[in-house]
Amino acid sequence: MSDPPSPHGRAGTAGAWLAAAALIACAAGGFLAYRLARPPRATHHAASPAPATAATRAESPAFAPRKIPEVLPDLALPGLDGRSHRLADWKGHALLVNFWATWCEPCRREIPLLRSLRRERSADGLEILGIAIDYSDAAEKYARDAGIDYPVLLGEQGGYEAAAAFGMDPVLPFSVFADRTGRIVTLKVGELHADEAGFILDRVRDVEEGRLSLSAARERIASGIGPLSLRRAASAPGAAD
Repeated sequence: MSDPPSPHGRAGTAGAWLAAAALIACAAGGFLAYRLARPPRATHHAASPAPATAATRAESPAFAPRKIPEVLPDLALPGLDGRSHRLADWKGHALLVNFWATWCEPCRREIPLLRSLRRERSADGLEILGIAIDYSDAAEKYARDAGIDYPVLLGEQGGYEAAAAFGMDPVLPFSVFADRTGRIVTLKVGELHADEAGFILDRVRDVEEGRLSLSAARERIASGIGPLSLRRAASAPGAAD
């Protein structure tokens, strides 16, 4: 994963950048690099903390998130359209909120999947919402060049606060899944893969259609994500070597 730019200015001497690279950290006051230098293992978190088990402890990242809220927080951030938007603007949609940045390689890899999910799940009322923790002009250019067709909010000024409102340090990428009423079903840290996204979104639909309670959906997700990761790892090129 690439180191992030300093959030407090673009200028800096070459020596400062070399020192930052050597320390794998930003200059004092930076709010991203000290976390992104040690990206966590991909995992997910239910909104309501469940009793710890050997499995959940093994999947926990090196630094635990704050308490994840039960419902989407009341956030307001500027969008690519120049207007301020609140998460409540998408009330009535199942929502996948994806925190990303242009300098984050796993974030960039997720974008085609997010575009496909929005198209393929439109009948389920799914909306994808990106929150870019990045310079506004960089995010705007990348969104245009990458053909991002879902709403993107800009967190150049409020990115840290937005991540904290979800109970997270600004570790990228991470994705939040919520049902149409705004209840957070789960939160996935690390790169999102198609099998994981499909499995989680099916459980969100089960909740919305009354086939599963929210707590049962969270349990299904907790027990199902691990086997998906193992199967994906086993099928990766060179896995049998």
